[in-house]
Formats: sequence, structure tokens, C-alpha cells
Amino acid sequence: MCWPSLLREGTSKNELSNMDIEKSILPNGMTVITDPMPQLSSAAVGVWVNAGGRNETEPVMGVSHMLEHMAFKGTGRRSARQIAEEIEAVGGYMNAYTSREQTAFHMRTLKPDVGLAIDILGDILIHPAFDQTELERERQVVLQELGQARDTPDDIVFDHLQAVAFPEQPMGWPILGNEKTVSRFTRDDLSTYMGANYLASSMVFVASGAVEHAQVVELTSAAFDGLKPGTAAGPMSARYVGGETRVAQDLEQVHVTYAFPGVSNTDPDFYTFQVYAAALGGGMSSRLFQEAREKRGLCYSIYAFAQAASDSGILGIYVGTGEGEAQEISGLIAGEMDSLAATATEEEVSRAKAQMKSGLLMGLERPATRAEQIASQVFTFGRVVPVEELVARVDAVDAQAVRRFGEKMMNARQPSVAAVGPLAGLESYERFAARFGPRVARAAE
Repeated sequence: MCWPSLLREGTSKNELSNMDIEKSILPNGMTVITDPMPQLSSAAVGVWVNAGGRNETEPVMGVSHMLEHMAFKGTGRRSARQIAEEIEAVGGYMNAYTSREQTAFHMRTLKPDVGLAIDILGDILIHPAFDQTELERERQVVLQELGQARDTPDDIVFDHLQAVAFPEQPMGWPILGNEKTVSRFTRDDLSTYMGANYLASSMVFVASGAVEHAQVVELTSAAFDGLKPGTAAGPMSARYVGGETRVAQDLEQVHVTYAFPGVSNTDPDFYTFQVYAAALGGGMSSRLFQEAREKRGLCYSIYAFAQAASDSGILGIYVGTGEGEAQEISGLIAGEMDSLAATATEEEVSRAKAQMKSGLLMGLERPATRAEQIASQVFTFGRVVPVEELVARVDAVDAQAVRRFGEKMMNARQPSVAAVGPLAGLESYERFAARFGPRVARAAE
């Protein structure tokens, strides 16, 4: 067979040095990428859709997540049980997840069963049955999932944080939706959302591990032949606002999260953002961990994270602490952020960069992680980014850049705070917010 005849565009090799990555675009517009790891006996294959919670409208909030569940609940060819039995009969496993910007469906199998995995993925995404009985059953499952999230304060507090950082817009909505929207989903809601967003040019198929490009292209071309061409409409632009929300509960600990406006994943400061968050609270040697836990014993868990999306981002901080200790936490966090902006050293920045690089390179040893990284890069940059380029961008960040970015964080005029638990000892939002803004104003406070 003449493989290039399957392609709308050519095949590009070695976009990632030290990897024989190949990319093809099927006639319908779907991107297919293979990342061979010949030393393995298994492969990770999956479909990433460039649509998630941000692509929803308010009446169907949570439909992306419900569709993720329903995709495995039967097709025109297979029942839900048959889907599970077929993949597990060959020792494979399948899973899926929904984020605010993407939805993924992925499987792991041994090399001889890659074709089966591709066929099942194509079947569930091209021919979903959306059986009414299955929908009613899965509706109850998702409602249980919502209840479980609300019973887990160190989980639900992040939904509260997202909502206060991005109020009344899709970026701030919970990925699971809520009881009202989940309770009224219909088959038409699922079909309409899928028809608008699951389009070929908005989907990437990635296979990493024991795979051969020509075979994967042939199998994928057949399995996704019925995929509708086109590109999904982009989501509503995100608009950071900030503020606070507090939910009083009778718990042993108060769970507090903080957020500040960050940068997008294509911003020139993206890697500085990541290094800054790691130095602030990314490991046991970070400033927050050392000061809050090791020196003062105020908490068991405290960390910072850099969350970036296509057009926005937040610097986030989480801490779980006792009611009596909570009164010190907000001031401590603001103080460590101020200190890092003024005194970040090359030594601690080097440690933060080493953590990031080791995470990146260790992830390359796992085919599932590689596949996920490749899909994310294609959606973000339109290409697979060489490892050397990623490492170079991290290495280029120095202490001066971290201090500059830290000062930007300290100038945030409207931080976000979300807290769940016994709240009596927690510093007021007004006092916490006064610790940020122009340096002259902070000094006066």
C-alpha cells in the first residue's frame, strides 16, 4: 500500500530529537502521531479532543465529563460490558479524563492488541449509543461523584478557588457540573455537544510504545473514517477577577487556597512562572514548606502550583492547617512571596529547575506520559517540541527572572482566597489583600 496516499499532508519525522516521532494528517483532518519505543512490549494509545469544560454553555455545565463517562457505555456494535471484556480479555486497560480545555480517551495494551484498542476507541467516539438506560445509570454515578467531591474538603476547595478567580464564566465552572445540570442531561445534549466539538481537526491520536507508524495510520484511518471534518469553535476568553469565598464546616482542619493571576502556557514568562512556583512551594526544600512546616510546624501539607491555560493562568497555593494555626498562615504566605521576590538565589532556583527537568525526563520513560505530553504540545504549539528545547527554556530562567516574576505576583491587586472548615482564626480577606499591590502601599500596611 502507498501510505502517503492516505495523507492530506506529508509526514514529518524527528520533531523530537532522540525519538523517531512521525506525524500524519488523515484526509478528514485528524492528526495521527506515533512515538516508537522499540524496547517495550506494550503501547499507550489515545485520542485527545481539544474541548472540555470551557466549551460548555451554562445549561449543560458538566456535559463534557458526562460524555466522557458515556463513551464507554455502549456503541452500535458493542455493549458497555463487551467494551470492558474485550480490552480486559487481552490484559489491557482503558481510562479517560476531562479537563477545562481537553478531554482524553486512552488505553494501554500489549503490542499485538494495539489494533483492538484503536478499533474500540474509534467505535466509542464515532458510534456511541447514548442508550437511555445507561444514561440514567451513569447520571447516578456522576451524582455520587459530586457528593464524594463535596465530602472531600481538600478537593472541593479547588472548585471554590476556580469559581472565585473566574466567576460567572466557563473557566470558573466545576468540571463535574452540578446536581441541577447533571440531573437534566438528555441524549440530545450529549449528541449536540459531541457534534459541535468532536471534529477531526480538533482531535489528535497519539500512540507511544511498541508501535509502527504505517500500521497505526492504516488502523486509525479505518477506525475514524466516519469522523466529521472541521474545527471546534474556541471557548470564551478567560477573565481573572479574584475575591473570596468561605464555607464554614465542622472539620478538624481548615483547607485554604490562594490564587493570583499568572500567565498562559504560550507566554514568554511561562517557564519563569513554573520555576517561581517550584521555588515558592514545589518541594520539601521550597520556602513555604521549610517555613510553614519544618520551622513552625503549622501544617502537614502546603504547596504552590502554576496552572496555565491557553489564554490565562493562576499561581495557586494550598495549605491544610489547624483552626488555631490558621491565623498565621495568610501572613506567612504573603511574607514568603515577598521574600522570594526580593531575595531569590541562584542556588534555590537551580534546585527548582532540577525538579522540573527531572520530572520532564522521567516522564519520558512512560509511554502514557509521553503520549499525553505530545498531545498537549500539539494543541498548544501546533508541533511536538524537542526535549532539548524544553530543557533549554527551563535552564534559561535565572534568579533575576524569578525575582522579577515574584514582584509581579506581589503587585496583584485582587488575590483569590477560598477556604473550607473552621474559619474563625483565618485572617480577613481585606487584611490579606492589603499585603499585595504597589510596594509603597504594602510598606504602609
